[in-house]
Amino acid sequence: MAIKNIQSISLEIIRTIIDNTKESIYLASSEGFEYVNPAFEKLTGYKKEEIYARNFNFLRLVHPDDRHLFSAAKGSFPKPNILAGTELLEFRLMNLKGELKYVEASTSRLEENPCLTLVILRDITSRKKTEIELKETLDKLRKTMGATIQAISLTIESRDPYTAGHQRRVSDLARSITTRLAYPTEEIDEIRLAAQVHDLGKISVPAEILNKPGALNPDEFEMIKDHPRVGYEILKTIEFPWPVAQIVHQHHERLDGSGYPLGLKDGQIHPMAKILAVADVVEAMLSHRPYRPAFSPETVIQEITANAGKLYDQAAVKACTDIIQQKFKLSNVSFD
Repeated sequence: MAIKNIQSISLEIIRTIIDNTKESIYLASSEGFEYVNPAFEKLTGYKKEEIYARNFNFLRLVHPDDRHLFSAAKGSFPKPNILAGTELLEFRLMNLKGELKYVEASTSRLEENPCLTLVILRDITSRKKTEIELKETLDKLRKTMGATIQAISLTIESRDPYTAGHQRRVSDLARSITTRLAYPTEEIDEIRLAAQVHDLGKISVPAEILNKPGALNPDEFEMIKDHPRVGYEILKTIEFPWPVAQIVHQHHERLDGSGYPLGLKDGQIHPMAKILAVADVVEAMLSHRPYRPAFSPETVIQEITANAGKLYDQAAVKACTDIIQQKFKLSNVSFD
């Protein structure tokens, strides 16, 4: 078979593939569209004769918020040139009927014709809609979970009026510490949620012990010390997106192993539990209790600083002291 015939057949095969593929394909120059396949016509709703016209305003197809992805044109009718250096990008396309389509574009320059750009568009609308719906569902679940956690928190604190608001304040402080330490948003949400229910286990402690104005006897203190375990047993049955039960279980553990209920040491304690431990101690010391007045901010800083690296995580302590100094305007005071 002659070479000419082989080339002709090859070109026919290539054209058949391009004309029948589901991907939208176009060839663009600085003048506008040089070629579009049938899938591109179907995607946009415009006929190729309309698209090839030199006065065709390409940006009418692109969502206003995504038009910056395309290089500006000096003329009245912007051309379909994607910004130089772009390899793969997503943008929203509005078809002739006004329907919104999400597309993923891959581009390449033609070696023999560098003034031409080949663009392949993949319609990812279904995938994006699924992602959006999933995000909306997760947001609703987060709100529902947050409301449930808030209800649990209020139930616990209703039994102990002296510590009302404690869990919320610990949650706020723990979130501030993790934010200052530049933790990802997911982990900030993780500790915020765990802190809101960290004293859930106190629901098993008699109210008269929780509200006792004097010192606790050994048996009463043992009941108090068991609340992290009780909280863990309750929370482990709930499918949280984070190890909330584990964090609650460990929030009274200390780096040197002197904490409770498990006597864990530094490497065995969850990082969020270390931060929660600092926030819990600090908030408790700054608050009034029936058996003692609130400690001064200076005393609180001295306490946690003296035990940084021994009982408490050093990074968490440093972040927390910065927060206290800023809150109480103690930035010029040294506690070294």
